[in-house]
Parts: sequence; C-alpha cells; structure tokens
Amino acid sequence: MRHFVKGLFRESSLISLISIFLGLFLGALIMLTGQYNPFHAYASLFNKSFGDLYSIGESIRQLTPLIFTGLSVAFAFRTGLFNIGAEGQFIMGALAADFVGIQLHLPWYLHIPLAVVAGGLLGGLWGSIAGYLKAVRGVHEVITTIMLNWIALHISNYFVKAYLLEPGQMRSKFIDKSVWLSSPGLSALFGNSRIHYGIVIALILAVLFYVILWKTKTGYELRAVGFSPEASEYAGINVNANIVKAMFVSGIFAGVGGACEVLGVFHYQAINTSFPGYGMMGIAVALIGRNTPVGTILSAILLGVLTYGASGMKFGAGVPEELINIIIALIIFFVAASGIVKLLLKQFAKRNKDVI
Repeated sequence: MRHFVKGLFRESSLISLISIFLGLFLGALIMLTGQYNPFHAYASLFNKSFGDLYSIGESIRQLTPLIFTGLSVAFAFRTGLFNIGAEGQFIMGALAADFVGIQLHLPWYLHIPLAVVAGGLLGGLWGSIAGYLKAVRGVHEVITTIMLNWIALHISNYFVKAYLLEPGQMRSKFIDKSVWLSSPGLSALFGNSRIHYGIVIALILAVLFYVILWKTKTGYELRAVGFSPEASEYAGINVNANIVKAMFVSGIFAGVGGACEVLGVFHYQAINTSFPGYGMMGIAVALIGRNTPVGTILSAILLGVLTYGASGMKFGAGVPEELINIIIALIIFFVAASGIVKLLLKQFAKRNKDVI
C-alpha cells in the first residue's frame, strides 16, 4: 500500500497547490477591484457546495464526469499524446449506454455492467480512430480529435433522432429503470440530490489508471513510447500498436464517463446543439492534477466545487458567475507556466535563507 500511495504522489503537488492559491488570491483582487467582498464571495461559494447534504450530493454529481474526462486526458498525456477528443468520446459513450438502456430489457445486474462496458468500448473505439490515423498516416491527434468531437456530436444527434427519439421531444426515450445508476436510497441520503454510483466507478478507474501504467508490461511500453518513440522502436516495442492502444484506453475512461452521466443523472440522451463541456474541462483537470490519478481526483473536486458553487457566489455575494471561469483560467495559467511558480519558490527560499 505504501508503494501504491508513493507511486500516485510521485509528481510533486506543490506547484499545483501554489497555482490554486495564486488563482484564488488574484480572483479575490479582481473582486476587490469590482467592489465585491471576496471573503463573503468565497464563503457563499463554500456554503453553496457544502452547506447541506443536498449541496454535497450535487457537488459530487458535478465533479464525477470531470474525474472520467480528467483521467482520459491524463492517460493520453502520460503516453505522449494530447487527447482533446474526450468530449467526443464522452458523447459516444453516452450514446452507447442510452442505446443499451432503451433497446435491451435485462435484470439490473446484467443491464448496468453491459451499458457501462458498451459506453467504454464505443468511447475507446472512437479514441482509437485518432490513434490509428496518427500511427499509420502521421496525422496529429490534436487535429483529428477536435474533428472527431464534432462528428461524434452529429452522429449522436442522428442516432437519437432516427432510432431512439421520444415523439415530440428533443431527446431520446427514457432508459429502463433496471439500468439506472442512481437509487432512491442514495439520493435520500444526500437530501434527494442527483448523486449516483458513477462516483464509485470513477474511483475504481482511477486505481486501474495507476495499475495499468505502473504495474503492467503494457503500461511500461505505453510510457516508453510516449517518452521516446525512437528508443522504444529500437528496443523492439511496436510503437504504432501502442499509440492506438493508448488512445483506445484513454477513450474508454471518457466513454464510461458519458455512460454514467446517462445512466446516473439524465436517464436519456438529449439532442445537443453544443458540447456538454466535460471534455474541455477534463484537460484543465488533468493539467492541475499533474496527470496523476490522485491529482486528477483532487483537481476534479476543486473544479467541480468551483463550478457548482459559482451560483452561490452570484446570489450570496452578488459576484458574477463568470468570475469562476477567470479563477479557473488563472489556476491553469500558473500550472502551465510552472516556471513562474518555481521562480517564486526560489525567491522565497533565498529570502528565508538570507533571514536565517
């Protein structure tokens, strides 16, 4: 267990912690500039997110899909790939789960696993398209994943309209109750919120993330290819196969997230004219979490709380909700520009040394 925890925290979390502090601090300065009380604003945000059991349940619901997409992006980063397609993989996973939930009628102990697996597989296959194009044709995954996001959005809308549509509605039919990830007992425990068992699946996948990358031969090869494709090929590793494999596994994380969102929250697939945004937020989650499973979970908690609590700041302290996006952007900026944080740390250490 000690080695497991040490492996999870191998990346230093200090830069992320300082980046979060700087983002919140500069956010407070912006509030002061706008003549808002930052203490009241942050207290209102905290109260909105944790003020009662309902708020806690809704905060968990908000952060659950961020864990999935954060793990998806982080896994790709760890293998040397930049997966901007978690959005599309999330949508395809939701579509697969919706299809299984509507078309099949099974006992819950078969129906739920089948829907989750279907979502993960379709999300993985969608991600592997970008991996294949990179491996075989040399097309950069950033370009293909962005394009595949839009294709996924329109394919999902087409299948809902053609095969799953609820007459007179802009959504699919409701899935069978046998495949719901939510339960009245769990919801009642958290004040009748929309919390669901997807959070348990997300935590299990975080553990699998670590096991796959750091405890298996496959994970070693994936990390080796990401570090140096040329050296990996020289060592006898099939570079192209591992690129496709990395994008497939990365897509599974996002696909399962989409499946859990349908099975646990909405119980249908809507016809969307825009992206839900979880894939883009997943990039932020992975960056702030330093691409580690525990870091991703903690980062998802942070961003989930900030986004859900934003309305508390608005109604409790009169602060515009858009300010939360500015704070998140500042945090990401300091994480990405880690050299600035390291310089501040060096100056702080030097000053302390001079004082001593």
